Amino acid sequence: MKRSLLIILSLVLLAVFSFSPTASAKEKPHIQVAVLLDTSNSMDGLIDQAKSHLWKIVNELASAKKDGQVPKLEVSLYEYGKDSIAANEGYLRMVLSLSTDLDKVSEELFALKTYGGQEYCGKVIESATTGLTWSKNKDDLKMIFIAGNEPFTQGDVDYKNACKNAIKNSIIVNTIFCGSYQDGIDTQWKDGADLADGQYANIDQNQELTFIQAPQDDEIAKLGKQLNKTYIAYGSLGLKNKKRQEEQDSNAASVASEVMVQRSVAKSSAQYNNSGWDMVDAEKEGKLDLDKVKDDELPDEMKGMSKKEKKEYIEEQKKKRDSLQAKIKKLNEARNKYIAKERTKQAKDNTLDSAIIKAIRKQAKKRNFSIK
Repeated sequence: MKRSLLIILSLVLLAVFSFSPTASAKEKPHIQVAVLLDTSNSMDGLIDQAKSHLWKIVNELASAKKDGQVPKLEVSLYEYGKDSIAANEGYLRMVLSLSTDLDKVSEELFALKTYGGQEYCGKVIESATTGLTWSKNKDDLKMIFIAGNEPFTQGDVDYKNACKNAIKNSIIVNTIFCGSYQDGIDTQWKDGADLADGQYANIDQNQELTFIQAPQDDEIAKLGKQLNKTYIAYGSLGLKNKKRQEEQDSNAASVASEVMVQRSVAKSSAQYNNSGWDMVDAEKEGKLDLDKVKDDELPDEMKGMSKKEKKEYIEEQKKKRDSLQAKIKKLNEARNKYIAKERTKQAKDNTLDSAIIKAIRKQAKKRNFSIK
């Protein structure tokens, strides 16, 4: 009898362990990126490049997978080197903590303004390392990208200590010097990257940006705008976030048509997730409880609907979105082939996106992430 009870107890414990969330659910891999931008007077060109290439970089990251899983992408933004920020704060500020809200990243990036100041690289690296909620998993891809044009040695925080502390926490520091390659070496930008397993690159922040127009561009941009109509804003912040989505379309289009195309492609990826305010994404992630959504938190077209009608409407928008996203992805495959062919005819770019994408590909491979 005692032996039978022990066997039954063992089976029960095994069943509980097997179905516990920690044992059965494998945590998603993370890609976390902190972008640290010098916003002193001479850096207007750098900020313009960041605005122009945000969605291109996002698309690079959106194609990443690890062990067959799509990773969780989080982006943070810092500015440093601006006199309008208090000296006791190191002339730097966290513009945005690590966030999955890519529209918010875009909004904050487009709001950046340059204003002269002291560029303390060690200080801002230390701030990003200690001030952000980084993944504890050393196998996740965690990267800092810092760009600027003054000596890496300025400020009361030794850049060597800051970079060593970052890599001690599995955070790779990549440095991008705005100027000549040798000047970046002489002012310790390369040394900073070397200390934290990162890549050193130099760019011309004032290089005139050139965009290749592809035959698929107009259709992709058109479909990207149509995607917005499939988002069902709800809750106290729903309308605000839906408006932000439209504003970031306008911001992208104001830079160049290709930027709007890259944004549209990003909106067709799994990384563009708005489950905090959109019913379709919330339903997809199991976060939507229609019984708890009040009628005044619904968009006008859903007010007064029965629960069954609400579910049918959400499913209808999901199908429309899936169809639009599939069309964008197919067009983008053809577009990428066209762009790759045309790019071989042009001189090599010496811009922010090329420096960041090169580092991402190399470092992703080291952490066993695959990027198409």
